[in-house]
Amino acid sequence: MHLLSNISHKDSFMEAKPFNCEVCDQAFAYSATLVKHRCVHTGEKPFKCEVCDKAFAQSSGLIYHRRIHTGEKPFTCEVCDKGFAHSSGLMYHRRIHTGEKPFKCEVCDKGFAQSSGLMYHRRIHTGERPFKCEVCDKGFAQSSGLMYHRRIHTGEKPFKCEVCEKAFSHSSHFRRHQRMHTGEKLFKCVLCDKAFTNSSSLLNHQHIHTGDKPFKCEVCNKNFARLLTLVNHQRIHTGEKPFKCEVCNQAFTQPSALLQHQHIHTGEKPFTCEVCDKSFSQLWNLHTHQRVHTGEKPFTCEVCDKSFSQLPNLRTHQRVHTGEKPFRCEDCDKAFTRSADLLRHQRIHTGEKPFKCELCDQAFTLPSTLLQHQRVHTGEKPFKCEVCNKGFAQLSGLVYHRRIHMRETVEA
Repeated sequence: MHLLSNISHKDSFMEAKPFNCEVCDQAFAYSATLVKHRCVHTGEKPFKCEVCDKAFAQSSGLIYHRRIHTGEKPFTCEVCDKGFAHSSGLMYHRRIHTGEKPFKCEVCDKGFAQSSGLMYHRRIHTGERPFKCEVCDKGFAQSSGLMYHRRIHTGEKPFKCEVCEKAFSHSSHFRRHQRMHTGEKLFKCVLCDKAFTNSSSLLNHQHIHTGDKPFKCEVCNKNFARLLTLVNHQRIHTGEKPFKCEVCNQAFTQPSALLQHQHIHTGEKPFTCEVCDKSFSQLWNLHTHQRVHTGEKPFTCEVCDKSFSQLPNLRTHQRVHTGEKPFRCEDCDKAFTRSADLLRHQRIHTGEKPFKCELCDQAFTLPSTLLQHQRVHTGEKPFKCEVCNKGFAQLSGLVYHRRIHMRETVEA
């Protein structure tokens, strides 16, 4: 009876919440919790980090922060052994494996693993961007987006690779970069077992299986699998080029395009093929190149089943079926399926011959024509007759020559 009385007393005490905040009137069951809460209003941060002097309102915040310096990650995933500094980080991470998305958007029914993900997502529908840059007035849906953006203006790159000394403004970019050196691929597709170094690449890949394109451009109604791709696409309509090269002042719509451009000035080619040692300035160029060795052709035409190693090649091929010729000559109105074909054609009108022979100064409109011409100087005859082993500088010469053997066969 005495025990029941104690429990009853404790319950009534909890319900009562006798400690009220004088500023916002929020009630608390314990005086200690009220003391912690007051720091929200006063801005007081009595708990300081001994390493970097960062301050916190609560001791628990300092405990979690210290793990940044110590590298301690006491919470480990039972599936993939990944470690986390916070138990909440492990809880959210587990949802990658389980696929659980308990937080649903009321507008489009999209699910999220974290409540914060849903909160940020809602701003897509509302258009709310509460975090503004003081320099250029650009707005962001998330405070972290503003923090990273500020580094464009300051040039700050606090995350440095110990292997190649490359610096990054984002910790996520830094971690992704480190996987280049380690070869680690943590993120696996459950449908085809393909592995990726980062979760965004896995998410993009999964759209191949689902065909899902939830993000729509309001100007041209084009759909996209990723929000970032939609944001980048919208700059085609707005003409916005927020990413500027500090060397030559050229501006770009995407940060990746700026990064790629900067390699022109630095000459840097950090991505090397393990098979043939060829180097590339971009990781995706290396991935595309590796298909030369593997023979992989992941992009298949739905009409004729022809496969391609690159997505742009598939898109160009599809125009064979659709008849689409989006590249039009302004001089004669002739249309082409590829921009490269239009560029070649325009040289008929301009008379431009950009490909010069280093030996005799003769110029040509096409690199292939220059290559054929150079065989006059080198004597190279790469096209051999299978019957008599006679060599030819050009394929057309071999084709004509074969007719001699065909006539001999008929006469015999």
